[in-house]
Order: sequence, then structure tokens, then C-alpha cells
Amino acid sequence: MREAFTMWRDTRMIMLVAVVAAVYAAILIPFKAFQIIPGFVSVRPANVFPVIFGLMFGPAAAWGSAIGNLIGDIFGGTLSPGSIFGFIGNFFYGMIGYKLWGSLGPLSSGNEPNFRTNTGKQLAEYVVIAAVASALTASTIAWGLDTLGLAPFPAISVSIGINNFLTSAILGPILLFLLWGRVKDLGLLYPDVMRNEDLPNVSSSRTQLAAVGLLVVAFVWIAVGTFVAPPGSTVQLVLGAVGLVLAFAFAAISGERLSSIVS
Repeated sequence: MREAFTMWRDTRMIMLVAVVAAVYAAILIPFKAFQIIPGFVSVRPANVFPVIFGLMFGPAAAWGSAIGNLIGDIFGGTLSPGSIFGFIGNFFYGMIGYKLWGSLGPLSSGNEPNFRTNTGKQLAEYVVIAAVASALTASTIAWGLDTLGLAPFPAISVSIGINNFLTSAILGPILLFLLWGRVKDLGLLYPDVMRNEDLPNVSSSRTQLAAVGLLVVAFVWIAVGTFVAPPGSTVQLVLGAVGLVLAFAFAAISGERLSSIVS
């Protein structure tokens, strides 16, 4: 995950962080009034952006999504201790796309996500990635709020998970179809912006292992936390702590394959 830190040496990547944060916050804030769970979960059409921005802008989207969500909390009147976990969860939300695309073995299309070639396979790959990103984000935030005693894990995980997934899965492919080529022509895809030495240089087998690890952690965490572990229990606390540590561990050892796919 070192690219998440080395990217700060590049002025263009910093500018992309600012753009992602601004766009995300600008769409989040007006919809804060439409609450699903008052104070914690609102209607969020902006949820389409972290996954597609992650594919286009790489680590800049991870930081931009985290910062944009925090700005949304501040100016949307929902800032609380739970915003810490919102920051972490939305960092994962923006990171998963570029970490998993091309790294899921038989689930991968082998194409850049422009939805113009091999469309069916790309769509399947994208939907899986959107599901992983949504599940990991929802679990992180739900565990944080449950641990703080602010809201039970199941209510938050289900509402955030479904909200994130439906928005990103339905609208994401359309926006990528419209935007990928234009962003690529501008030279703003993260493989074109970042220096090769700043991208993780790990074996394809380790990249795939880490990607599958993130997938398993996301789905097991949200399933057990929602349907098995009682809210507010020690089991819930330990499950979330292990899940978060494993998510960071797999992210830390992971690489990325998208830069080698982009032609």
C-alpha cells in the first residue's frame, strides 16, 4: 500500500485528491437531509464515485473519498466520533477498485474498465468489486458505531451496504463508459500520472492472494457481523478488530494489476 503514501510526492495526484474530495462532498451534502438512519445514514447518490474514481485515479481516490466524506459530515451536520470510522471506511471504498481490478483470477476480464470491449465480463468483474468495496466500507463503519455504542452493527451494515452497492453497481458502469476514454485521453489515469517506482512492485501471485483476502474479509465480516454476532457484544468487538487488522494487512501486502492492463 506504499503507493498511498508515495503519491503525495506528485502534485497532480494531490490535485486529484482535492478534485475527488470536492466532487464527493458536493454531492453528499445536499442529500444529508434525506436520512435513512437519522444522524448516521442518508440517501447517497454520491456513492457511485469512490469505486469509479478508484479505478481511474488509484490512491488519490482513496484519500479523496475519505476526506470528502469527512467534509460532508462537517458541513452536513453529522460530524461525530463515528466520523473516524467513516474516514477509514471511505478510504477502503476508494481503494478497492484499483486493488482488485485484474487481480481476481477467473473473475477478471483482462481489459481496462472502459465497458467497450468484453462488456459482459467487465460488468461481472465490476459488480464483484463494487460488492467487496461496499461490504468492507459498511462493516468498518458499522463496527465503529457499534463499538462506540451509537448504533447496532446490523442496522448500519445493511443500510450502508445496500445503499453503496446499488448506487455503484447501477450507475458505475454507465459513468465509466462515458468517462474512462476522456480521462485517459487527458493523461489523468493514475498509471499515467504516477511514476513506475511509486507503484507497488509485487508478484502477480501475491497481488491475487491479497485481492482474494480482501474479498473474503469483506464478505465474512459483514455476514457474521450482521447475522451471527450480537450487537454490542464481545464477539462483535473482536470480529471487527480482526477484520480491520486483516483488511489493512492484505491492503499493505497487495499490489495492483490495472496499470499493466491499461494500454
